[in-house]
Amino acid sequence: MSQHLSTDVLIVGGGIAGLWLNARLRRQGFSTVLVENASLGGGQSLKSQGIIHGGTKYALHGALTGASEAIADMPRRWREALAGTGELDLRGVRLLSDAHYLWSPGTLAGNLTSFFASKAVRSRVDQVKGDALPPALQHPRFKGKVYRLTELVLDVPSLIARLAELASGSLLAADEIAPLRDNGELAGLVVDGREIRAQRIVLSAGAGNAALLSALGLSEPAMQRRPLHMVLVKAPTLKPLYAHCLGGGPKPRVTVTTHPAADGQWVWYLGGDLAEADGVARDESAQIAAARKELSDLLPWIDLSQARFACLRVDRAEPAQSGLVRPDNAFLAEQNRLLVGWPTKLALAPDFADRVLASLDRDGIQPGEHGGRPVLPRPPVGQPVWEELLP
Repeated sequence: MSQHLSTDVLIVGGGIAGLWLNARLRRQGFSTVLVENASLGGGQSLKSQGIIHGGTKYALHGALTGASEAIADMPRRWREALAGTGELDLRGVRLLSDAHYLWSPGTLAGNLTSFFASKAVRSRVDQVKGDALPPALQHPRFKGKVYRLTELVLDVPSLIARLAELASGSLLAADEIAPLRDNGELAGLVVDGREIRAQRIVLSAGAGNAALLSALGLSEPAMQRRPLHMVLVKAPTLKPLYAHCLGGGPKPRVTVTTHPAADGQWVWYLGGDLAEADGVARDESAQIAAARKELSDLLPWIDLSQARFACLRVDRAEPAQSGLVRPDNAFLAEQNRLLVGWPTKLALAPDFADRVLASLDRDGIQPGEHGGRPVLPRPPVGQPVWEELLP
């Protein structure tokens, strides 16, 4: 027999955006159900580098962009949550690095003169030397300059685990999702034959939003996919490094984050310009060869003779923009009871939740009475990509 549930807010998508929103709503007294048809974080979230950007990399050409303004407050909000004093209690989430770094091999690129003059980075950048350098750069042959950014890097698997803990009994594993309508109007969803009615339905499923909208008979808001071709490196000689390596252009030449593997070794996860443009066009062997060359040129003292490499193609799902440009902010579109959005990047999950909460407040949506709820089948927590690709 089908079960019939009611809730205040029904969320579809168990990545960081959906889980953060779910926790914020529950903390404010709303009843929620979060539906996930695969694993928690298994889409874009566990494929991210875990950097809580403060906008610095968007100001490398010296201009104060919309993106750098919008994201500037995110590190503070995340730090407060990690300390248990913010909008969520994320104590216990593993902090991989309390700072992200800007690393210039050799002499500074010419465009950094305007970069350091930018309002976007004043009082947020300090040069570091000697023992204060990231471990991978503490070598006599390193001749570059390194600047400490007021950003941070999180262990995304532990973040997802904590947000799933905060979700308590609100998570629901699903196979099939269909619209539930009253007199032609969307009233909820039918999840594996279970009717769930809600005051508001939020689609936060990343790339899955497109299929969900199609199932609802909708074509807007349109979604774009910006592709990446990331590289993973695992070797016993690797040391922690969390840094944007500068080139001569407006984007980092390569962005490196370091992640703990189950066997005790470190994994370097390589993004930046290496993973974009030309990197997307390369096949796996060519991309690995390009990554090897970059690391050999930039860090020639690192022994990669025992290193294992793997590639990972990632599509960043976002609201459609002219020319596939990166959106500046989290995005939310509203269609009666339906809210559809993308955080556009992990760091902006709080901004996405703000937008949903502002919509509820504007429309006078308040926590309701929904009675007891049966125990729901929970979706599994996703596993780090490096454990699958480089076991």
